[in-house]
Amino acid sequence: MFDFTALVLEYMPNGSLKKYLYLHNYFLGIMERLSIMIDVTCALKYLHHGCSLPLTHSDVKPSNVLLDEDMVAPLSEFGISKLPGEDESELYTKSLATLGYVIMF
Repeated sequence: MFDFTALVLEYMPNGSLKKYLYLHNYFLGIMERLSIMIDVTCALKYLHHGCSLPLTHSDVKPSNVLLDEDMVAPLSEFGISKLPGEDESELYTKSLATLGYVIMF
């Protein structure tokens, strides 16, 4: 038997932020960009201060910011996230979603 953990995300019809930043046929206005920045900032604040165990995302990039039908921007891809150990200066890496990453404890 395999011990398997998966994070299933809702389908995001507008894809990732990457296509809006790097492809020429997509455009984001200043208010949409500001709204996306606020969404990502709120997600990171929640991970650092709102969870019972603080979590460091470690892989924030445009392809990991998804956009729903209302252009709300949830953060995705927690495969190399870090959980703090008992000693705050020491971090342990634990795979939370992606099988392609090596699990280190």
